[in-house]
Amino acid sequence: MSAASASRLRKTVHGFYYLVATCFFIYLLSYYLTGEGGPTILAVLLMPVAFILFVLEELRKDEFYPRLGTLASHVIAAIYIVLAVVSGLYMRIEFYDIQTVRAGFWDTTDLFMGAIMVLLILEYARKRYFVLFVINVLLILYAVYGWAVPGLFGHPGLMWTRVVSAMSVEMSTGVYSRLPQLALTLIGSFLLVLSVLRAFGCVDSILLGASRIAAQSPHALPQSAVLGSFGVGTVSGSGAANAATTGSATIPAMIAAGMPCATAASIETASSLGGQLMPPIMGISAFLMADFLGVSYFDVVARGYAPAIIYFIAIAVAVYLLSVRFQPSGNVALPGGSFDWADGINLAAFAFVVLGLIGLMGVAHIAAMISALYVFIVVAPILFVFYTFRQWQADGRPSLQAFVGPLGRLVDSFASMTADLTLLLATLSIMTGAFVITGIPTKIGVVLIEAAGVNLAAMVVVAFVFGALLGTGLPPAPTYILTALVIAPPMIKYGVDPWVVHFFSFFLAVWGELTPPTSVVAAVTAKIAGAPFLTTLNRAIVLCISLFMLMAGVFVRPALVLEPGMAQLGAMALILTATIGVTFSIQARFSEARALDLVLRIALAAVALVVLFHPSELIAALAGIPVAGMVAYWVLRRQRHG
Repeated sequence: MSAASASRLRKTVHGFYYLVATCFFIYLLSYYLTGEGGPTILAVLLMPVAFILFVLEELRKDEFYPRLGTLASHVIAAIYIVLAVVSGLYMRIEFYDIQTVRAGFWDTTDLFMGAIMVLLILEYARKRYFVLFVINVLLILYAVYGWAVPGLFGHPGLMWTRVVSAMSVEMSTGVYSRLPQLALTLIGSFLLVLSVLRAFGCVDSILLGASRIAAQSPHALPQSAVLGSFGVGTVSGSGAANAATTGSATIPAMIAAGMPCATAASIETASSLGGQLMPPIMGISAFLMADFLGVSYFDVVARGYAPAIIYFIAIAVAVYLLSVRFQPSGNVALPGGSFDWADGINLAAFAFVVLGLIGLMGVAHIAAMISALYVFIVVAPILFVFYTFRQWQADGRPSLQAFVGPLGRLVDSFASMTADLTLLLATLSIMTGAFVITGIPTKIGVVLIEAAGVNLAAMVVVAFVFGALLGTGLPPAPTYILTALVIAPPMIKYGVDPWVVHFFSFFLAVWGELTPPTSVVAAVTAKIAGAPFLTTLNRAIVLCISLFMLMAGVFVRPALVLEPGMAQLGAMALILTATIGVTFSIQARFSEARALDLVLRIALAAVALVVLFHPSELIAALAGIPVAGMVAYWVLRRQRHG
């Protein structure tokens, strides 16, 4: 194929992508306004569209099947698109008959059309999440050939028709089930808000504002990573996105100030990870938690602030201690340019989004999806008007391209994120469907209880090992799903509150993002810094000690997540005190004499663990006094020695 033909083909694909993305955007926006048809029909209609967007996105980036060449890639893409359209049209046209008349007695055509969509999504998983693809294939084979597995996990085996129906036409499990429905509805509405903030530069203004604040002191410079991730995390919910967004600005600045490359990358890694903890738009796992528990998303958000605050304060403390140790210079030019009135407008819009979501969900008790829609309807026109005014002021009458540029970015960002998330959750639905029909959670639950006996601590340790092993190869969302499916029933049966179990699973899923050897966040920051991946990862794990404290603390101080509000403050204060104490024991220096310094740090860690683990809140609070005393001693010593 000639260069001219390839260029024309690329432009055609680009135009087709925007056409499909615009239709996807408009249809979902109309659904958020009307709710017409319900979420199941929505999933049936838009699952093929999401797959088509994935195919076109891969073609746009020349990443579909690059080894096969341009022509072959486009031919295969066309075949995939036709298959997706045929399967989608059939499932929509026959939807009511499949759900009612032929329910439980689906014919060959029903199963064949359903299987097409399952296979297409498995191909998506093979290209984007290979570990998930392998797990799904193994689970499907296990469902059919379970008779070949000895012991507790053996079973007679299911018919292929039963497996295919569970993955597709049953719609209570599989590719059209509640998880992809959640991606298109609740999560999609929040992605709509995130997309408009990205399209009009609000995220860039957050980073610029954080850099301006951090530039006031050379020791505060690394805090730009923490402040930026804190701000972006409130509207992102993604550790990797946080790392790519904030890290591109903060990591070079920290390195220029004298911070070692791996340390700078680890600071950004630990800070970015908080994006999955920070309300009101927490990570995907938080939306899944609301679905698992059958509560509103705001119920999760309201409980999520206390753990997120503990995490970010602990990170800020650890980062400050590191900055003191490395003595960065003050002569650093931060990237991003000057902070002007337009950035102020963007920050005001960001604040309105955060406060608006909290107010609508928490005060007005409006459903989360509708709250996100209302916020979008208000913010999007305001940002568009200010953007147009700024363009007019800068360039006179702006060109059409400059005028519609943010709208194109809005549609592109929303369609890309929502389609990818929908396909990911459809992939996870295949996995959970296989788990359910084979009874794996029940069997692993039996093993878990037998391994732990009647000791809750042993059960928590076994559950942590299980979740950590999952996290080595899986993203946070599947780690949360599998952990919750497996450990929640036996722990709840033991008497642990469901909120405690699911927040533990949530923290474990976030930790999975950092679990060696496959941390995406650490990979992104290490690449930006030009630092060794494993060194970055190991240092980030040390900085993220607060995650371990939260995982343990939620069992000892369950008030942290049981009821939002004042009831959380006591538990929050104790866990935060313990976390700061352990952080100081790891990062601070209390004496020039190494032996004495080691003794003091070990003693501080021991007392801090008493604050965390002692069942008596009074004794834990009293143990917090020497922790505070040691921290105060370090601060005074620091002031005396400069």
